[in-house]
Amino acid sequence: MNVEKKNQLIERIKTLEGLTGEERSNLLDLLRTSYGLVWEDRPEEVEEHLREAMPVLIEDKDKALTDGGPDAPNHVLIEGDNLEALTTLAYAHAGKIDVIYIDPPYNTGNKDFIYNDSFVDSEDGYRHSKWLSFMAKRLRIARKLLSDKGAIFISIDDNEQANLKLLCDEVFGADHFVCNFIWKSRQNKDNRNITGVSIDHEYIFCYQKTVGCRAFIGAERKTDGYQNPDNDPRGPWTSANMAGLATESARPNLHYDLIDPHTGINYGRPQKGWRYDRNTMAKLIAENRIIWPDKPTGRPRKKSFLSEISEVLPGFSSIVGVDVYTRNATVEQNEIFNETRFDFPKPVRLIKELLKQTSSKDSFILDFFAGSGTTLHAVMHLNAEDGGHRQCILVTNNENGICENVTYERNKRVIEGYTKPNGDRVEGLRTNNLRYYRIDFVPRTQSPHDLRHLVELSTDMLCIKEDLYNPAEIDCNGKKIAKRYARRFQKGDHEMIIIYEPKVIPFIVGHIKARDVKHEIKVYVNAPGRYAFDDDFSEVIDKITLCAIPDAILQAYLDVLPKAKDQELPPVNIDEDEIKKALEADSDYSYTDKKGGNL
Repeated sequence: MNVEKKNQLIERIKTLEGLTGEERSNLLDLLRTSYGLVWEDRPEEVEEHLREAMPVLIEDKDKALTDGGPDAPNHVLIEGDNLEALTTLAYAHAGKIDVIYIDPPYNTGNKDFIYNDSFVDSEDGYRHSKWLSFMAKRLRIARKLLSDKGAIFISIDDNEQANLKLLCDEVFGADHFVCNFIWKSRQNKDNRNITGVSIDHEYIFCYQKTVGCRAFIGAERKTDGYQNPDNDPRGPWTSANMAGLATESARPNLHYDLIDPHTGINYGRPQKGWRYDRNTMAKLIAENRIIWPDKPTGRPRKKSFLSEISEVLPGFSSIVGVDVYTRNATVEQNEIFNETRFDFPKPVRLIKELLKQTSSKDSFILDFFAGSGTTLHAVMHLNAEDGGHRQCILVTNNENGICENVTYERNKRVIEGYTKPNGDRVEGLRTNNLRYYRIDFVPRTQSPHDLRHLVELSTDMLCIKEDLYNPAEIDCNGKKIAKRYARRFQKGDHEMIIIYEPKVIPFIVGHIKARDVKHEIKVYVNAPGRYAFDDDFSEVIDKITLCAIPDAILQAYLDVLPKAKDQELPPVNIDEDEIKKALEADSDYSYTDKKGGNL
């Protein structure tokens, strides 16, 4: 169909009667797609559930590993479907994640991919559509989580790599593509397909959030070749080629005879000239940077000093994980568990290699297909090597107990230490904390009760968001405010207060006024709409940053949750009078507790 006919058809569809708005939109989208992927969006049970409920995170404190101390990085493990978990992170960590690494199902057709509680096999006619639909929903949220300097890595093999490239071009933008890395994942040549080819490699796609920024540090420069045989005061050097790369017709200024001014030897000119023009070459000669051969048949070279290039690292190779294989990851797992608990894990060294290139010492790292938990293992090793404070978030479901018995247990042993089957003791990486969360839900309704319940259950999400887990008392003139009305968390100069009952705001203000606060306090207030009772905080407004919840949470969820079944989410324009009346009528909210003591 040519462009003119397509435009005519688009205009006809716009005025065609008998179509719903959604049907009209879908038809127009299909016509406007000139290049890329088109697949049938397959519904997921988890997505349908999210039309009725909003996810929140609840900590299992019995599984918390916090012996690393208050200054140790707090790593987070979330048990649950990653679409639900990503929704919560869309509020807690939007724009904060520096590196995402995921190892999703490869959709081999060998029942490695579960969709709506059923394995997808090679006979499923919608096999690829299901996989694309599944991945697209998650990658779109992942993009929102990446920081401006962030990058995402996705492991895949030939079953879906072509589809994944087109999907990522659509989600992240084709110009955000960095590289399709190649990892030689195994050595065994006996496992070949029917054509006789042994497929020994996998791919790792990489996209970056911002076009044009340098995503990779670069490879470590080898300096063995730099010597100083003539005791040059400028330090170690190596000889560099000065032959050019251009024909005389293309770059005539690079084609000239080069003569040693001290001996008069003429070295002529290379076939494609010299790398530098006459003026630059004269400067090099004056700086005594040319190595002159004894004979005119030799080729002059330039001294390249280590001190001048030590800050410029060679490019990072697109071939990754050299001499590290899947079997290495299996050995790592068996050394920790004395058995194999997870098939086809990724090796620590491979993930660490990617993280070392693309993360800083304070980066946030996310893996929402966590599997055996290799990513967190790699993060903790990298922190131990360079003194970093990287924090890792893992997400996985608990099918067959994988989250509790593999992901959590593996990293628990890495933190606390373990003994290999041969009796060797591996000391723990103890300067790390690990917190375990499960997903809970709040109905997607506009009732004041459900909105208040969302605020109450948001505490653990706010702790993750602010990286604050240490509770502190709220003291006002000798009286302490009860936790059901407000809570305070503090670590050094980092502090937040969550107010569940707006009636205690005057006491919170009094508490802040009574303290000689030098740092800014983040204050989350249960408020109708976006107004966080700003006027009531006027006396301390210079010491705080106010945020109204649940509105802030609902706004973040609006971008990622599917359309509700019977209503749109979120109920942002809340009737404030209605909610205030409901709060005043609620017997749970009063200034004193049942014992008549603290607030």
